[in-house]
Amino acid sequence: MTVKLWDVQTGGVVKTFYGHINWVLSVSISADYTRIASGTGDRIRLWDTQTGKCLCQIMHQKSVQHVIFSPMDPQHLISISGHKVSWWDVNGHQILPTCNGSHISFSPDCTQFALCNGKVVTVQNSDSRAIVAEFHVTGYYVAECCCFSPDGRLVVAAAGEIVYVWDITSPDPHLVGTLVGHVDFIISLTFSSPSSLISGSVDESVRFWKIDALSTDQVTADPGSHKTKLSSITSVGLQARAGIAISSDWHGVVKIWDLSTGLHKETFQIPAAGGLDSDCGDAKLIDGRLVFAWYESGKIHIWDAGKGELAKTMDAPLDGRGLRISGDRSKVILLYEEGIEAWHMWTWEPTGEVKLKEECPYLDSLCTDNPRVWIGFIYSSAQEGWDFGVSGSSPVSFDSSTGRPHLDLISAPWQDCSIKDTVTGKEVFQFRGKHKRPSCMQWDGQYLVAGYESGELLILDFHNVLPQ
Repeated sequence: MTVKLWDVQTGGVVKTFYGHINWVLSVSISADYTRIASGTGDRIRLWDTQTGKCLCQIMHQKSVQHVIFSPMDPQHLISISGHKVSWWDVNGHQILPTCNGSHISFSPDCTQFALCNGKVVTVQNSDSRAIVAEFHVTGYYVAECCCFSPDGRLVVAAAGEIVYVWDITSPDPHLVGTLVGHVDFIISLTFSSPSSLISGSVDESVRFWKIDALSTDQVTADPGSHKTKLSSITSVGLQARAGIAISSDWHGVVKIWDLSTGLHKETFQIPAAGGLDSDCGDAKLIDGRLVFAWYESGKIHIWDAGKGELAKTMDAPLDGRGLRISGDRSKVILLYEEGIEAWHMWTWEPTGEVKLKEECPYLDSLCTDNPRVWIGFIYSSAQEGWDFGVSGSSPVSFDSSTGRPHLDLISAPWQDCSIKDTVTGKEVFQFRGKHKRPSCMQWDGQYLVAGYESGELLILDFHNVLPQ
């Protein structure tokens, strides 16, 4: 019920403004920094930033969801209340007729504004309010928020789970494309550059979109065609040196993702009629070709995307619990209840086997660039490691703590996942909310890739939290 003015350099509160008796829903500061406007349940208050005094109140019949100072004139402000848009001067006098709308956004040069009104998004001249372009969203939901790109070329709006992108600078303003990925209402949109859009959603995720990858040709919006149920991700792969992550879902859809942008690059469909077991698959790029290996019902299958066919199928121990392609891409390694067994990728010649001292282990994929394998034991929290790449020898045991990075992944079936600093022993990150229990993940000491039953993929880069 208070408004606070902060100093971003020191992080301290400069002034607190008292007077509201309801929750503050929106605030805005004038371009000349002399006034603050705040909107609540039934009114707007205007404040003097120097004295902290309330200069005037503008009454509304319904809650003020949005209030902004006009970017063209610091003496004017705009409010949205009950799907009505009103223009005021700083003395509380209405200066323009009210119009229908739920969100407003101005172009970078302030000559135009975009207005969401139900299923219609209009672009209007700021002075005359003449309609320059009019666009429509399809499907069940209405447009809730919109914004211009920094270069003024595009207008984007969100309706439900979908972002619409329109080009308004061509002779025939038109839809460029739709962005699909959120699974719940989008409530916020903003550009970080002319080609990069950020969206925030009720689904508790923020997504980054590369707009310049969209076609400039006109397209037909058909949001219904995108609303397929996301399939549970069953395995993830990580190749940091190649800059990619790889995911596969229960229906056999394999996707390659760019680690630096989080954007999807390629999609493949593998034959997995019975569904893929959780965390029993792995994928690698080998000589430029995607190779995917998975375990199912006592058999290991290898699928070659370059040929679009199954390359190998062989019998394996029952009760497989984890499968990896070795970091040097030469072996398939299977974790099962009693031990670990490895085979050459293409000849299926056995290359090593170890028996485990404890049951119910899980595969810790810390090392992905060599044929070493670490195992973390659930009950004792102990770790063991073996090198499967020693020629002419059985897997050689080694100290799994040697060469491990400063940051360590802590994960077990009964606890939430977290990242710990092994030097200080302090926890630096913990998975929370809907992301606290991944169905599968891989970690190399900097990048962590996690897949979820919801069909979401989470990519985290811990480079900036590594000890200096």
